[in-house]
Amino acid sequence: METTLIKNIQMVCSNNIKLTDILIKNGIIEKIGTGIIETGALEIDGTGKYVFPGAIDGQVHFREPGLTHKGSLYTESKAAIAGGVTSFIDMPNTLPNVLSIEILNEKYRLAAAHSLANFGFFLGVNADNLDQVLQSDTSTLLGVSDDGLYFTKKGNLLADSPEIMEKLFANCKSIIAIHSEKEEIIEANEKHYKEKFGEHVPVEFHPKIRSEQACFEATKRAIAIANKHGARLHILHLSTELETQLFRNDIPLIEKNITTEVSVHHLWFSDKDYEKLGTLIKWNPAIKTERDQKGLLRALIEDKIDLITTDHAPHLLEEKQKPYFQSMSGAPIVQHSVNIMLEFYKQGLISLEKIAEKMCHNPAILYQIDRRGFIKEGYYADLFIADLNQSWIVSKDNILYKCAWSPLEGTRFQSQITHTFVNGNLVYQDGNFNEQYRGIALKKRS
Repeated sequence: METTLIKNIQMVCSNNIKLTDILIKNGIIEKIGTGIIETGALEIDGTGKYVFPGAIDGQVHFREPGLTHKGSLYTESKAAIAGGVTSFIDMPNTLPNVLSIEILNEKYRLAAAHSLANFGFFLGVNADNLDQVLQSDTSTLLGVSDDGLYFTKKGNLLADSPEIMEKLFANCKSIIAIHSEKEEIIEANEKHYKEKFGEHVPVEFHPKIRSEQACFEATKRAIAIANKHGARLHILHLSTELETQLFRNDIPLIEKNITTEVSVHHLWFSDKDYEKLGTLIKWNPAIKTERDQKGLLRALIEDKIDLITTDHAPHLLEEKQKPYFQSMSGAPIVQHSVNIMLEFYKQGLISLEKIAEKMCHNPAILYQIDRRGFIKEGYYADLFIADLNQSWIVSKDNILYKCAWSPLEGTRFQSQITHTFVNGNLVYQDGNFNEQYRGIALKKRS
């Protein structure tokens, strides 16, 4: 393992930016300070650049096993690393669904063999396996989730099942991360628009079908049940300004039992973009209004929203370019999430320190991840370096997703990720990869 010395770089960490050197040895940050000298080290000149802790994406769908025609642990982790994301937590809606410890362990085995980034996985939970989950030691898990399981069959959303939430919230000792929409409201809206348009509902009605009301009512009910039992509830991919009013910002994250996140597409796009991009930006929950878009960013900065994630969910282009009800929901975006947030910084909408807090520090705090998410001596050397004055355009030539497309194609970003370190290994530099290393499993702090 190579010793590396990063010189004269602006370090963004712990609500501070300072000029420093960083010495990396044996995969660990050994020393931070000025004037460090290390004979024989690979030296990187950081002049004019910024170094961040590696981003931790708390919600991705990397599609392995069972759906590897869309993406794989190798391809999507490679794309993540090019975008400064060094760790991810993957959702349970692979095939088979991750509804047992045995299947969960198999995903960890696959990732150890194939993922270039560090990895963790949610255990899936629904009515069918609830008792089995609660018989296991849930305190050892990063989290349990129902996200994506509703694609398998109706009735898999916890937010639609108060009785299941009552039992789960009363007994689960890990974070419970849920997809929060009320299916009965969505089904009534679907019926209304089908009567009007048949099977070819224009995609701009997607946020009317998966509506603000469907999100708000589900989230409000779930929070009430979680508070009743003192459960650790995390609401995934918040999409409405109205829901942000349900979350606290008067206590630090470490003291919160109820937390939430925003995915980058809900910050970047609004319902005005359906006209141009159509079903390419069909996500669940839906991208909604400009008011929601701005309200979510405001709530993020005000600390009502705790994390930034991607909900990265690749599909083949032909799976997206179908009529509304047949088009698959979700899109690839993990390679570009940090760039999106850096673009907001360039526009004066968010600070670099707040980006580091929401993409790096807070995921590590929330999921109790051992020695990651910060640039500190003794921590794993998961880092990315950004040049904030190097513009580039998203194109088919530089998209790394296995599905080979992006709703951001043609977008010009004003900042670029130049280096990414995973466990002290320089895995990515200026468009080139060193693939001899694999990521390792995220461990909870003991």
